Amino acid sequence: MRDKYGIEYRIQPEYPRRMDYRIGIIGSGAIVQNCHLKAYTDAGFFPYAIAARNRERCLEVAGQYRIPNVYSSFTELIDDEQVEILDIAIPPDCQLEVVRYAVRKSHIKGILCQKPLAMNLQEAKEIVRLCRDAGVKLGVNSNMRYDQSIRALKSVLKAGYLGQPVLATIDMRAIPHWQTFLESYDHIEILNMGIHHIDAFRYLFGDPEKITAVTRHDPRTVFDHLDGISQYTFQYADELMATSLDDVWAWQGEGTERDIYIKWRVEGMDGMAQGYIGWCYDPGVPSRMEFTCRAFPNQWIRPEWDQQWFPDAFRGTMAQLLVAVENDEEPEIGGEDNLHSMACVEACYRSIAEERTVKFSEIDISL
Repeated sequence: MRDKYGIEYRIQPEYPRRMDYRIGIIGSGAIVQNCHLKAYTDAGFFPYAIAARNRERCLEVAGQYRIPNVYSSFTELIDDEQVEILDIAIPPDCQLEVVRYAVRKSHIKGILCQKPLAMNLQEAKEIVRLCRDAGVKLGVNSNMRYDQSIRALKSVLKAGYLGQPVLATIDMRAIPHWQTFLESYDHIEILNMGIHHIDAFRYLFGDPEKITAVTRHDPRTVFDHLDGISQYTFQYADELMATSLDDVWAWQGEGTERDIYIKWRVEGMDGMAQGYIGWCYDPGVPSRMEFTCRAFPNQWIRPEWDQQWFPDAFRGTMAQLLVAVENDEEPEIGGEDNLHSMACVEACYRSIAEERTVKFSEIDISL
């Protein structure tokens, strides 16, 4: 995608040459129904089978997307030797069990896990080791990397229009649609919501040198938790600061107005970019991005597209896995890369627990 200034925004994913890899989906929740499968069918991928504990809902989703094979358990689906690719879309504390079973099957060529990859870094390492040792390509559904505004920002940064980055911020005000399974976790915001922003910072700027995080219990969240409102700051060797403030219960209830958003901003030596991420609170509203820089003086440049983060980014996360399987290479968002994001999550929680700044090098990501 090029605009009238000749700027190329690499928003669209690379697709595999073969589009009919047989995908088995484990899970039938709202994100599977409204994002995974909508994106896959729009892209032309082949959802071949689906399995979930709730068979009635599984049948409903299968009927909506004309998925030919429905199973009552993940083991039945994985045992189907026609399945080539697994999309594991279940709670993070359950993914390791599925991966352990799947890597024993020689017909499984690739696995897409959700983010977070696991409940902690050690379990994430085990998932990565299992797939590596079995020769199975492991991708992670870090789908904010395929939000259109974030990818456009990456293109602008790579082209050098902003110059050396100085400060990056993400500001999230949301209303949680917590899945009920999260109510049993004590680590909720950074691990399950903030990980989007943590991984986006890594995608844009690489691994930080050190991390500082603070949090507070959110009295508006009705179940026990450690991190309800969180702020974490990445500091880089060149002094770049990247910080996110996540408030995930930003509505006081009936009688008050809502102001829900995710906004980002990056300031550099030669320019500045900012954006708004449109998602499930904004049906039909694409993310937006604008930037101003010395190369195109005294104006805002505003690229446009008609796709959304939810569901269209999910085309990219599956496509990058299929390309890796086809080319026998590491996925763009591979398991080993994701260990760095999980290490950042661990550093955040260590920073909170020990009330100090944590160096990234303190976290062991070796397999």
